[in-house]
Amino acid sequence: MIAEADLYLDSRIKSNGLSNVKLRVYYDREYKYYSTDIDLEPAEYIKTISKNGKEKKKMIEGTGGLVKILTAQRRSKEQNEIYTKLIAYLTKANSIIKKLDTAFSLEKFDEMYLEGRDVFGSVSFAFDKHIEKLETADRIATASSYRCAKISLLDFHNNPKKTKESADAEKKDKKAGEDGEDSTKKKKQKDLKFTDITPGFLNKYEKWMSDNGNSLTTVGIYLRALRSIFNKEKIDRKLYPFGSEKEGLYEIPSGRNIKKALTIEEIAKIFNYEAESDQEAKARDYWIFLYLCNGMNVKDFCSLKWENIGGEFLTYKREKTKRTKKKKQKDIYVSLKPETMNIINKYGIRSMVPGDYIFPHYYKGITAIRKQEVSQQLIKTINKYMKRISGKVGIKQNVTTYFARHSFATILKRSGANVSMISDLLGHSNVSVTENYLADFEDDQIKKRTDVLLSFNKKAQ
Repeated sequence: MIAEADLYLDSRIKSNGLSNVKLRVYYDREYKYYSTDIDLEPAEYIKTISKNGKEKKKMIEGTGGLVKILTAQRRSKEQNEIYTKLIAYLTKANSIIKKLDTAFSLEKFDEMYLEGRDVFGSVSFAFDKHIEKLETADRIATASSYRCAKISLLDFHNNPKKTKESADAEKKDKKAGEDGEDSTKKKKQKDLKFTDITPGFLNKYEKWMSDNGNSLTTVGIYLRALRSIFNKEKIDRKLYPFGSEKEGLYEIPSGRNIKKALTIEEIAKIFNYEAESDQEAKARDYWIFLYLCNGMNVKDFCSLKWENIGGEFLTYKREKTKRTKKKKQKDIYVSLKPETMNIINKYGIRSMVPGDYIFPHYYKGITAIRKQEVSQQLIKTINKYMKRISGKVGIKQNVTTYFARHSFATILKRSGANVSMISDLLGHSNVSVTENYLADFEDDQIKKRTDVLLSFNKKAQ
């Protein structure tokens, strides 16, 4: 039996009022459908009655955008571009069928087709392919970050003149006209190609992001994701837009290092704060636990198991680095203080099973997606109440879980601990990462030390 491939216009109509063109592969009385990036005018249908008396839809011959483009004697420029894409999808499918020959199966076709589906240099396809791999590997947070980068880049590509004010006004208009007759249809988005991404495009994107209220840190995160996609897809180096600004390429910005460390006096205020509700008490205690446990992050906190505790130490591996090569994985050692054990005894779920979770947030059989949802919600809850607490005790900054990590590192440095030891306690891959954490500490020291240059002025007063 020979496999066959053709193009099929989906009978379902999308929210944009169009129907998706699909590649349809037929083999051994079975069909398999693959979505394309092309949406066209829907076909028209009439209702008919089958022999067994059931009602079914029958397409009216010659209707729909697919038939019109495939059979047109003359095509517009836009129709020609669509036609070229359609034929490329079909050509690709037929070349795979021919290559597999007698070894053909729908499973093998699926593997070969999806492996190289970025036929047209589509950035969206390349992102989707990598996001799918990340999700399969349970790297949900990273997948989410890549998805946000893709959405942001596509938004800029389609709405380069959008500002924060115009976006807010658009939301209001949309809300006001949701149920009215004047509601506008969704504008069809242009796909973003690798050939569209030039140093000029990236510089404009950076400005657009800034104009829309985004930080340079966010720009850096999104564009590092894009650079990673470029590298994975092995795009022609002539098209590669990243590099030194001196060479006319785009240099990804480093985010400004905003101070996130508290002083020991400020931490004392948190320790000694008398909570006004159970929620405040829990947020305060959890934050203290993170601080005392080497600035642990919330995902690692939720992942702790009873087997991680041995005597006066807690040993664990960061969830963030579990996918690295075994040689590079670091065990993090936490010295358990009486205050830390009090929090474990207060909130932990006692168990004789070493593999059970200590705290009541994760559970046996929990999925990676659910873990991400639970840890993100817990971060929001802790931050919500820590914001209240910091305000009540007179700390000017809105304290978050991230402050626990920076404060741990900075206070150890101020106590005289060397950077190498702090790096090990934080579980950093190298000392340079730790030095970045301590940049604000160095700024404070420079300010303090250079104050002596005006000491004569104080004496004169």
